[in-house]
Amino acid sequence: MDSAGAPPAAMAPMQGGRAPDDARDPYAYSGGYQRSTMPGAETSDALQMGALIIDQLEAVESNQGSGAGWDVQAWYGGPFNRAWLRSQGDRREGRTETASLEGLWFRSYHPFWGTQIGVRQDFGAGPNRTWAAFGVQGATPYWYMVEATAYVGDGGRTAARLKASSDLRLTQRLVLRPELEANLYGRADRARGLGSGLTTIQTGLRLRYEIRREFAPYVGVAWNRAFGETEDLRRAAAGSNDEVQWVVGVKVWR
Repeated sequence: MDSAGAPPAAMAPMQGGRAPDDARDPYAYSGGYQRSTMPGAETSDALQMGALIIDQLEAVESNQGSGAGWDVQAWYGGPFNRAWLRSQGDRREGRTETASLEGLWFRSYHPFWGTQIGVRQDFGAGPNRTWAAFGVQGATPYWYMVEATAYVGDGGRTAARLKASSDLRLTQRLVLRPELEANLYGRADRARGLGSGLTTIQTGLRLRYEIRREFAPYVGVAWNRAFGETEDLRRAAAGSNDEVQWVVGVKVWR
């Protein structure tokens, strides 16, 4: 018999309202994972993870001598709150020229963005400096990774750092990474060879081969230039401002 001819009373009523008390728990078979309050992100607030990312560990040869450089980050925590460490710097002729270590607390407010607050310590040539740090970190459309951080130091010192990079995948294993870093200071710090305003811009291109996703040797070229009063201080100390660096190194993460 054609079901279309059945009387309306034969059709089961639509379910609505509250679920009955004996309804199956929708999370009973999810292994503890629940839908988060962050739109588009399925996660568990109790899940704690960590990572160590050695973004750059490299030998450097330039028109101002040979040396080494590093850029390392590590974090531990959940999807909303993480403790974050990051350090970068360079050495020349067996001595540390510039180095910084930051301890930050990361709080996400978007699936791809979060705020950071903490402290930064500068080492290397000249007196050490301590700063309070405030910033944001995340990914823009087309996967440009961005860090923008402002710093406040003793005696009213201020500074800012902007970093941006992107991975351009040429093949499944060959990746070209362009990078940009700009540093600004509110006032001169001649003891560390820094003027006020825009002090330095560093750009680079590094081509890596991912033997594994977690291990990738690379080669590249970087350009470092100072501006304003920092340029004058650098020329007085080294007789040169523009620096072209040839680098070979490795990227590792786990």
